[in-house]
Amino acid sequence: MRTKSKLLLSAMLPALCAFYLAMPARSASKGASEEAFVPAKATMNGAITFRAGMDEAAVYRFGGDLAKPILWPLRAPNNKEITRAWPLRPAPLGASSTKDHPHHTSAWFTYGDVIPEGVPIKYKHRNIEGIDFWTEEPGCGRIVCVGTSDYHHAANHVGVATHNEWRSADGIKILDEVRKIRFFNYEKARLFIVDIDLCASVVPITFGDTKEGAFGVRVADSMREKTDKKTIGQGRITNAEGKVGENQCWGRISAWCDYSGPIGEEIVGIAIFAAPDNPLPSCWHSRAYGLMAANPFGRAKSGFPDMKGKKDRVRLAKGEHLKLCYGIYVHMGDVKEGKVAEAYELFKKMK
Repeated sequence: MRTKSKLLLSAMLPALCAFYLAMPARSASKGASEEAFVPAKATMNGAITFRAGMDEAAVYRFGGDLAKPILWPLRAPNNKEITRAWPLRPAPLGASSTKDHPHHTSAWFTYGDVIPEGVPIKYKHRNIEGIDFWTEEPGCGRIVCVGTSDYHHAANHVGVATHNEWRSADGIKILDEVRKIRFFNYEKARLFIVDIDLCASVVPITFGDTKEGAFGVRVADSMREKTDKKTIGQGRITNAEGKVGENQCWGRISAWCDYSGPIGEEIVGIAIFAAPDNPLPSCWHSRAYGLMAANPFGRAKSGFPDMKGKKDRVRLAKGEHLKLCYGIYVHMGDVKEGKVAEAYELFKKMK
């Protein structure tokens, strides 16, 4: 659990941002590197950079005009960006480049209907009871980082903790979150483990019933399963049960989901792992156009097939915590070549 002494308070913002250096592992079978993770330098720009050797593996961004913290760019072990760069960078020219869903910013955690009990909702959105933290339209909520700490260094990984406030569009805090990110570097893969501790510190919180959530990525356009509604792409969605494609994976409960496809001449992939001890199973809001998200809150209204008839909603009493853990596994090759199933078994032991 966090303590205030371990965090840089909001008065210290822009928050201290450490850059980390990780030596590559000798082999994937040995797990993370046996070399130390060395803090290289600090800046004050609202970003934390994770490095594998001298290569940038990912940048965790939480400053400026961002509506939520994100990982971008997120790179495969071949140093190619595996998530879509738009709207953070201008979209490349060409028919295959997408500009839909501008809130799909690389890799993130948020949710589309968060209901703070007893708090008037000033900006109402269609089909949403509470505050929309997903779509980033006018009147939507924001997740604001108010502090960071370098909470863990070990021989095989490094970690950073951040303290986030979930706020309404008019700046009212409704929810506190402590998010811890651990980075492991492998020879042909990279693993980020994200521990999320949500606390209803202000009022009771109910998570509404929507498909729009929660722990997600938007893959690079070349990796999509479909390049438009009619054209089949070279990407593939696969879940832990071996189901393939949006039609078989969308709205289904599964331990993990993988999205693999080409970037240039090479096949790469990104999987999201849901920890087996999460108190809520995740259904997958995974789409052929490039979205893949684990959603533990959606029920019957979401349309998820595995939630048909279920109307119970997740509620936190005031002061209550909800702890979730997810992994982002970035790998070379497709779901089999990247040994995603084997990597999930390793992930389960890394709590």
